[in-house]
Amino acid sequence: MKKIFSLIFLFGILNITAQNNTSYWQQHVDYKMTVDMDVKKYQYKGSQELVYTNNSPDTLHQVFYHLFFNAFQPNSEMDVRSRTIADPDGRVKDRISKLSQEEIGYLKVTSLKQNGALLKHHTEGTVLEVSLDKPILPGQKVTFMMEFNGQVPQQIRRSGRNNKEGVALSMTQWYPKMAEYDFEGWHADPYIAREFHGVWGNFDVTINIDKKYILGGSGYIQNPNEVGYGYEAPGTKIKRKGKKISWHFIAPNVHDFTWAADPEYIHDSVKVPNGPVLHFLYKDNTDIIDNWKKLQPKTVELTQYFSEHIGKYPYDQYSVIQGGDGGMEYAMCTLITGHRKFGSLVGVTAHEMAHAWFQHILATNESKHEWMDEGFTSYISNLAMNKVMNQNSSNPNLGAYKSYYRLAQSGIEQPQSTHADRYSHNAAYGAAAYSKGEVFLAQLGYIIGKQNLAKTIKEYYKEWKFKHPTPNDFKRIAEKVSGMQLDWYLTDWTQTTNKIDYSIQSVIENGDQTTITLQRNEMMPMPIDITVKYIDGTQEAYYIPLRMMRGEKENQNPSIKRNILKDWAWTHPTYSFNIKKNKTAINQIIIDEKEGMADINKSNNLYKK
Repeated sequence: MKKIFSLIFLFGILNITAQNNTSYWQQHVDYKMTVDMDVKKYQYKGSQELVYTNNSPDTLHQVFYHLFFNAFQPNSEMDVRSRTIADPDGRVKDRISKLSQEEIGYLKVTSLKQNGALLKHHTEGTVLEVSLDKPILPGQKVTFMMEFNGQVPQQIRRSGRNNKEGVALSMTQWYPKMAEYDFEGWHADPYIAREFHGVWGNFDVTINIDKKYILGGSGYIQNPNEVGYGYEAPGTKIKRKGKKISWHFIAPNVHDFTWAADPEYIHDSVKVPNGPVLHFLYKDNTDIIDNWKKLQPKTVELTQYFSEHIGKYPYDQYSVIQGGDGGMEYAMCTLITGHRKFGSLVGVTAHEMAHAWFQHILATNESKHEWMDEGFTSYISNLAMNKVMNQNSSNPNLGAYKSYYRLAQSGIEQPQSTHADRYSHNAAYGAAAYSKGEVFLAQLGYIIGKQNLAKTIKEYYKEWKFKHPTPNDFKRIAEKVSGMQLDWYLTDWTQTTNKIDYSIQSVIENGDQTTITLQRNEMMPMPIDITVKYIDGTQEAYYIPLRMMRGEKENQNPSIKRNILKDWAWTHPTYSFNIKKNKTAINQIIIDEKEGMADINKSNNLYKK
């Protein structure tokens, strides 16, 4: 399987039309890194060989690397942003500004060559600007050789040493990482603790570290019988010579590499039937061991759920590792804090593991389309939790709707097309990315039908795994599956703050028929589901398609008669239709009884006689 993965999308030249209306392409990287770690000083020296393939139609005259650890220095962009934003992250606040020289993080590139020629480079905050010796032509490969030094910062946000639970090393965003270049150009964004975008490729990483430390992370361990600690074959006797051992990992077809280390890790592993091996690394702490043992069969169920409802997990392993400062997804692994109640432990694992699909297989540009990553993950993980934890909720996404309603009425909402770093409030970013992003999918099910939504998610995975899909790419899949036109939905929901509010304006009985008039009170149009209930207990449904959709969803409840009415043009603020007199009188009229539409004012959705 490892050989297969190293070949998948090596050059990314499939004939699929992307948002820029050109033949899809993506860059490729092959990293080979060796790192020597000093666990007492929290410093390391590294060498990196990077083979970069320019699959773009453009000639590149410069390249950029991310130096994420430089964010953990006083007066960095992350520091200043945290001290000036209206509602700073409680984990950061002003902590970076108070770091000493021994506590800061840094990445320093001491040497960089292109095909053997020394290059001029300049560090600006968390970005390394590199002037090339020779331009990189379309289709050309070049080899960059780099020497670098790093210092692991005090754990503040995601990365760092000695987090609040005592994990020694949470090594995320720890190496000089080539920035992504795509149809929009370079994405050399400064790091201020938001989201990421990386180049697809293969990683070969060797970490030399004190022999007492146990590691977990991305990729497959190549020397299990040398490192031991539960990775070796059963019955193998491990003899560790010297003060350090080398941990050798291979991670094929990923866009990131992460690891964590601690001398007190317990390492368990569980095999998913017809799936990957799950690794669990957590501190030897009596307060958490029971929950971490109980977590393991639940994680097996989560893996199976995601593979069934999105697409089969394509790698041979996944690791759940105690570390970091909350929960964060990485290639083939996650770092989560471990001192939690059992439900919370399963919940954070479900969310971060779902990111293995929605970000580390379907690799959207999180900085520009963070709602696709966080929102889609929230949607599917809430469905998975409902199943795995037997929550039996009729609407597992209800919490996201409520969060969105608070955002829509807060006065601080910004469009979801806002760059992740440009939100004026952290709260607005969180609600837009997670909650409104989740509602985007759930509400799409209201528009095209739940069956079509389920098909869309699977087809999206099938067509766009191991690539960088955009919002338009997802929309086009949904259009092909449903047969409907959905540009209006993508535009209004993600690129504006237009809201939804429909009301029952009047119900007038006149002879043998009743005239019902509805009103659109806000700017965003939607198709409308109406339930009419009669005094004798019978009911029937009415469906008003939105004209711009150019199609109709299937009846979501075939046991109830549904009447399809003429289309509603979005320009018309009101819409009237007639119901012929039934055997008994109307008791209730309800707009969207199942509450799949994110109507911000439901008080006007009900008529009672």
